[in-house]
Amino acid sequence: MIHIQAGAHREDEQIRFTVWAPQTKQMNLICQGSEPASFQMQQEEDGYFNLLLPWPDEPFLYSYEPDGKGPFPDPASHYQPEGVHGYSQVVDHDRFRWTDGEWRGKAFEDLILYEIHVGTFTPEGTFEAIIPRLAALAELGINAIELMPVQEFPGNRNWGYDGVFPYSVHSAYGGPDQLKALVNAAHGLGISVFLDIVINHLGPEGNYLGHFGPYFTSKYATPWGEAINFDGEWSDGVRDYFSDLIIFWSEYYHLDGLRMDAIHEIFDKGAFSFWELVHQKLDTHQQRSRRLFHLIAESDLNSPRVTRPVETGGMGFDAQWLDDFHHALYVLLDDKGRERYADFGTVEQLAKAYKDGFVHSGGYVKFRKRKHGVSSAGIRGSSFVAFNLNHDQAGNRASGERPSQLISVARQKVAMAALMLSPYVPMLFMGEEYGEDTPFFFFVSHSKPELIQAVIEGRNNEFKDFGDGQQPRNPQEEDTFQQSKIHWERRNEGQYADLLAWTKALIALRQTHAALRNFEKDGIAADVLTDKALLLKRTSIDERSVLYCYINFSDEELAFSLPENTHWYLVLDSQANGAATTGSIDGPGVKAFSNVPDA
Repeated sequence: MIHIQAGAHREDEQIRFTVWAPQTKQMNLICQGSEPASFQMQQEEDGYFNLLLPWPDEPFLYSYEPDGKGPFPDPASHYQPEGVHGYSQVVDHDRFRWTDGEWRGKAFEDLILYEIHVGTFTPEGTFEAIIPRLAALAELGINAIELMPVQEFPGNRNWGYDGVFPYSVHSAYGGPDQLKALVNAAHGLGISVFLDIVINHLGPEGNYLGHFGPYFTSKYATPWGEAINFDGEWSDGVRDYFSDLIIFWSEYYHLDGLRMDAIHEIFDKGAFSFWELVHQKLDTHQQRSRRLFHLIAESDLNSPRVTRPVETGGMGFDAQWLDDFHHALYVLLDDKGRERYADFGTVEQLAKAYKDGFVHSGGYVKFRKRKHGVSSAGIRGSSFVAFNLNHDQAGNRASGERPSQLISVARQKVAMAALMLSPYVPMLFMGEEYGEDTPFFFFVSHSKPELIQAVIEGRNNEFKDFGDGQQPRNPQEEDTFQQSKIHWERRNEGQYADLLAWTKALIALRQTHAALRNFEKDGIAADVLTDKALLLKRTSIDERSVLYCYINFSDEELAFSLPENTHWYLVLDSQANGAATTGSIDGPGVKAFSNVPDA
């Protein structure tokens, strides 16, 4: 078993409680139960307090009193059954019986990611309710699910990005054992499980960390308030708290990786960076566990440093989200897209996104009013995650629209092909595979009236001068959440079934065609045909297999000519009109040709 500094952990027939509070003189543990009691903890070095108690026969609820204040929940609580303001509960992680002992994980380049919000993916909104749907995802070709944050947040409805107990599993979703059951079932079907976590800030309600120590700093500011103290006075305990967290999710929940939210809002000027500390611990853990564990970054930097090894000054992530690909593609699919992404709009930019990665690589960006980014040309394709849709792209619209509500089915097919034939690891958002057309709104369930009002006003101000001036829905109303639930049963009906079959065919081609298994940039070319059309060329590592994909974004017919002296096989036709290697595509549409017959 690994050593995680903070929290409540089983040691044989005892519980060891550890809490970091470097400026506290006395720490008491308060036990809530049939026999309430208070125990004074032993002060150790480096600001930690410890206490050993016998393992109980009943659920053990506890809290802390630093210097007589509180009681407050454990900052490293594994479970908050009474919510963010309640007592913490000890979790017996040895109780769960795993059956995935042979699971070693999947190479990152092999993944087809599928983002899920637990609360809206099923009517029940629980981990347990996801399990029956895993087989259908596996049949589609999905081999990795990515859960939006599941750490305890206020109330029962939330995106999860203002959670306040990073080590916990939300009670409304089913708690720790249900999450383990989901991971166990997924591994049994060959599906990896990733979790989105937030370590750049904590939410405003139920955030008690400041009562224990200097977790936050006013030296930096984030869009959500004070930054985490990764490099100031007393930061050693903070760094341990968050670096141990990454190991915790692998050890206790057998996760295959983490996606880290907005890493550009993590500030650290120390000589030995936080990311070096993370990889020092992660490397040791992986040698012991013999399981792959991947780290994905959301980054606004457009910097190759994110995926460079820490040994060469990088952050060491396996991959980062590639927003530029989404923006460059979307503006070609939806004429109104330029209203949202004013710095995008040309086929040349999409060609650059395919070939290089970052579209903004040092030039002036109007949105930022400055030059932005560095070139990512030559960086392996599997170092990026690309997508047509994620929680932000829908939820940060006033009306929560998905592309299925904004563009035609024909254009949705073009979008899916453009993504799946890219050299990047693709990610779908729940329901996208069949064109789910319910909205995905932003929603919360805070308990404090002043905070609720602040959130409502903040959303209204955000959209006041944007787009058509629509006023966003009240994020606090339960119906805003209920309207965001997807309708899984649609996937086998009419146009939904048609798009689902198209998605399945694309995933199968991606996983089997040798040209699409080459993630080196010298195996890809993107040629501009017209201001609304592009030719994407993929070549296998041994250069024997070639895939030509003609993508027509316009409503007009696109004429094309394939290279001569090669026999070509039609492997994809978004219009399914029976045409072989003819010389035109009615727009919008996609045709792909291979020089090998068994593609």
